[in-house]
Amino acid sequence: MKIAFFDTKPYDKPCFEQYGRRHGVLFKFFDTRLNEDTAGLAKGFDGVCVFVNDIVNANVIEKLYRYGVRVIALRCAGYNNVDVQHAFGKIHIFRVPAYSPYAVAEHTMALLLTSVRRIHKAYIRTRDFNFSLNGLTGFDLHGKTVGVVGTGKIGRIFIDICRGFGMHVIAYDKFPQPDSDIEYVPLEQLFADSDIISFHCPLTEETHHLLNADTIPTLKKGVVILNTSRGGLIDAGALLEGIKSRQIGAACLDVYEEESDIFFEDVSGHILDDDTLARLISMPNVILTSHQAFLTEEALANIAETTVSNIVSYFKDGFCENELCYHCGSIESCKKERKQKCF
Repeated sequence: MKIAFFDTKPYDKPCFEQYGRRHGVLFKFFDTRLNEDTAGLAKGFDGVCVFVNDIVNANVIEKLYRYGVRVIALRCAGYNNVDVQHAFGKIHIFRVPAYSPYAVAEHTMALLLTSVRRIHKAYIRTRDFNFSLNGLTGFDLHGKTVGVVGTGKIGRIFIDICRGFGMHVIAYDKFPQPDSDIEYVPLEQLFADSDIISFHCPLTEETHHLLNADTIPTLKKGVVILNTSRGGLIDAGALLEGIKSRQIGAACLDVYEEESDIFFEDVSGHILDDDTLARLISMPNVILTSHQAFLTEEALANIAETTVSNIVSYFKDGFCENELCYHCGSIESCKKERKQKCF
């Protein structure tokens, strides 16, 4: 089983090499991302392993198919960068539905605490032996209302963390968790009533720019926005205007809708062409991390183990329970019992 591994980072190799050797999967690591220009590197391989910023559109899928590639192994949960519909009947696609929801949920809370208690500013001050408290006043999380958009595994864990702080939690999800104690409300009510809003939903055509120029004025004035899911959930330009108008009190972002050419790379020696991102970073009430919420030792091990298991299941057992396809008309909610391939 020979797999071309794209967009390789130093922290990827140890776990994937370990689990690959153990199960007979040979990875060839490429630093470059998968796109129409680099798809030729996959020629002669059984499959490719890709991440969130690799481009797997219809043209790339056609090239991979011609080169003999039969599986696309996503080492992440999201798949908005993959044309799953076009791949049906040609290439099988697997994902890692849950690697460490605790990692992402905990990072979200870390961003929130850093922002509201001005920890990042205090750290910089004390490094310069400045021990003044001026401008560092925060607010209690206890008693505040947090609105959680998306109640999958990560969203539910974040809800549990918020409850531990004594916060009142309301939530919105198109598909509410049955028999749960979560207080679901319409999205419009969540936007209007929340002191803090955290996004934990996938990026689809329906969720694209949930937060935009029309919805931002409906938010409670001074709201704190958290996004550790997908950048496209928020219109970055509208977010910037919302911050400038003081409608949004703070923003904590681990993702950005135009991150693909910036995140995971060191561009400190270059002029940043993205004016919106540059202005967001310059705001004193914006904290931005570069898509690192998943990055824990436990998550990296789980990602590698599940990805290798997906590949082995397909080639040895003839099916993979984590396959994505359009066979049933729904990518994730497959009606089959996952005892056979989707095509």
